[in-house]
Amino acid sequence: MRKNVRHRVWFEIGLASVTGFLAILTPVFPYWIEFVSGWDPDQHDGSIERLIVTGLFLVTVAVFALAAVEWRRAPVEASS
Repeated sequence: MRKNVRHRVWFEIGLASVTGFLAILTPVFPYWIEFVSGWDPDQHDGSIERLIVTGLFLVTVAVFALAAVEWRRAPVEASS
């Protein structure tokens, strides 16, 4: 049997994967924001990085939860 899910589920899973990766990357390489953008909002004290990790983690959990709800709502197709 195959679930007939909307494209929104795959977008949510992709978005959650990206935010999850960034949430893992930030404690390992905390200066990626400065490296990518050249912007140093906290002058290397790490406070913004901790906020970003927390925010990315919360976004990851929320988007994965939305994708799970959407996945469960999807009707199941009968395979032939």
